[in-house]
Amino acid sequence: MKHALGLESGTVLVVPFDAAWPALFAAERTRIENVLSSRGVSLAIEHTGSTAVEGLAAKPVLDILAGRTEGQDRAEVIEALEAAGYLYRGEQGIAGRDFFRRGEPRQYHLHLAQVDSEFWREHRLFRDYLRTDPDVAGSYASLNLELAARHPRDREAYIDGKTSFVRAVLEQQQEHQLRRIVDIERRDADKETP
Repeated sequence: MKHALGLESGTVLVVPFDAAWPALFAAERTRIENVLSSRGVSLAIEHTGSTAVEGLAAKPVLDILAGRTEGQDRAEVIEALEAAGYLYRGEQGIAGRDFFRRGEPRQYHLHLAQVDSEFWREHRLFRDYLRTDPDVAGSYASLNLELAARHPRDREAYIDGKTSFVRAVLEQQQEHQLRRIVDIERRDADKETP
């Protein structure tokens, strides 16, 4: 199997999982952290998206979730990421998320958000759920493959086609988390009752 990243702009291609993706992410995280550290900037950096889920077919572009703290100077962080070779593309229609890309063809997408923001929580929740539920991950992979075949040159149609699936999974998981919190509070309350 060829271990490569890269996807030409304006194309959609979903490929089988590449066992090299986790190591490529780890190397990129280290590279980013070294540049940021030299500039006095620290971020939480996580592998997200389909390439972060073992066995899941994905576009050959690594998604990186970078978290800044509430008090960090956003402009300073953006400048540091640009110094790491990332092209800043703005929020691109998602308030509170700064988008970057690196590579020609594109190999890395970096999403900068405040830690514990809705964007941060949802991306981690979706990734973590796909990692734990192979049936849902399989359904998501099938949907991505179908959409890529149907829209090989229309990235927006590809994204729009999977939005309802992602929203449904997030709503289900958020409801599940809320029920767990309520159950824990009930158990704690029962323990306090004489």
